[in-house]
Amino acid sequence: MLVKTFGSAVFGIEATIITVEVNVSQGTKFFLVGLPDNAVKESQQRIESALKYQGYKMPHRKMVINMAPADIRKEGSAYDLTLAIGILAASEQISSENIDKYIIMGELSLDGSLLPIKGVLPIAIKAREEEFKGIILPKQNAREAAIVNDLDVYGVENIIEVIDFFNQTSSLQPTIVDTRKEFFANLNKSDFDFADVRGQENVKRALEIAAAGGHNILMIGPPGAGKTMLAKRIPTILPPLSLREALETTKIHSVAGVLDKETSLITIRPFRSPHHTISDVALVGGGTYPQPGEISLSHNGVLFLDELPEFKRTVLEVLRQPLEDRHITVSRAKFTVDYPASFMLVSSMNPCPCGYYNHPEKECVCTPGIVQKYLNKISGPLLDRIDIHIEVIPVPFSKLSDSKLEEKSEQVRQRVIKAREIQNSRFNGQKEVHCNAQMSSKLLRKFSPITKEGGLLLKNAMEKFGLSARAYDRIIKVSRTIADLENSEDIKTEHLAEAIQYRSLDRENWAG
Repeated sequence: MLVKTFGSAVFGIEATIITVEVNVSQGTKFFLVGLPDNAVKESQQRIESALKYQGYKMPHRKMVINMAPADIRKEGSAYDLTLAIGILAASEQISSENIDKYIIMGELSLDGSLLPIKGVLPIAIKAREEEFKGIILPKQNAREAAIVNDLDVYGVENIIEVIDFFNQTSSLQPTIVDTRKEFFANLNKSDFDFADVRGQENVKRALEIAAAGGHNILMIGPPGAGKTMLAKRIPTILPPLSLREALETTKIHSVAGVLDKETSLITIRPFRSPHHTISDVALVGGGTYPQPGEISLSHNGVLFLDELPEFKRTVLEVLRQPLEDRHITVSRAKFTVDYPASFMLVSSMNPCPCGYYNHPEKECVCTPGIVQKYLNKISGPLLDRIDIHIEVIPVPFSKLSDSKLEEKSEQVRQRVIKAREIQNSRFNGQKEVHCNAQMSSKLLRKFSPITKEGGLLLKNAMEKFGLSARAYDRIIKVSRTIADLENSEDIKTEHLAEAIQYRSLDRENWAG
């Protein structure tokens, strides 16, 4: 008897329907075809054990299982349940009446219980697009899939529940999640607040500008100055995620398998802080079977690189293209995968190996030339792509012990949201451009004209600091954001002057 069941494969962050055709006929051999990897081939032993444990058996006849499309590689153990139900239906041990109406996915334990799988959200979205009635999957993944409307989501703990469901001897209760309620309930949850940070008004101002325009920022300062503390609070001043952004972000985390079991929808902007020993593949994504890297996991959020010069040169250099294009393409011999990577890069570093160059109180013990050698670990092209360089000075005791209340993140966020609303209006109709940092050179000339006085100021700055053409563009983008924060239609000279002073590392005498 020939029976078809349906599963799904995920490539990038999009799913493809996989048709599992099971044919049981006269003979004794078992054939599994359709480009399965080793994990899929090993499913035979898991399925046999699970069925035996539950009082069913593998048919001792010839079985041919085809996973179509046959030219797409099938990976992982998520097809165990799809194959098992197909085998039971084809051998007439269960009813096959409604099997083709559902996507069935799950990894089987030897006792028939189900283990969670990755990439559930894109699979559920694809199931709705293909007009399946529902999806049957492990209970741990049910809430994640249930944020997709107009789709029956059944979370099960054991294969016997699925068997009884298709035999109509018992029913399954669908998992229901109110997507909008879930989204708005957790939208502003955060353990951090700018009010926790004493002093550092100039750095807070730079971070506000960076958040308002989506600009990349580098903080330079001695140990203990508060660089990491400030970086962790940047998501609290960024505009809240839209529902579309939340779904897109959740899809990436679902595919990577890093979504929390209790989380059905990511509602706060991601903050990723990889260790400096990370490899280039782990950062940008890839591998034999490509997976999203840290830059994609920080999509719509913040990627924080602490101690920037300690990262390997090759790792930092692979960041250059994603910073410009806001997506990463992972190419292999037989296929290509695209992952979104629109993130705000926040980085920090000590000014020298000992950490105390330019410190107001402690003396730097680095030998001559060491400071410049340390800075040279970061290439010029990468520095050019960082819009704002800001020096972080240690907070004096008088500030630390001051009982004065600092400005809360919510107050800063309101100003950032207003500036973003101006930018959304400005870029209405522009594809993939939502903030000033994403402007192309053409848009820059259109929306950021500068006065004659401003042009003269920029000319002098470029000649003095030896700025590149890219740095010139960055200064104008930052000044455009400063003008937006002040609700000014024109870029004034003071806006340009403030933007120029955020290019600390471009100064000729900065490292002595």
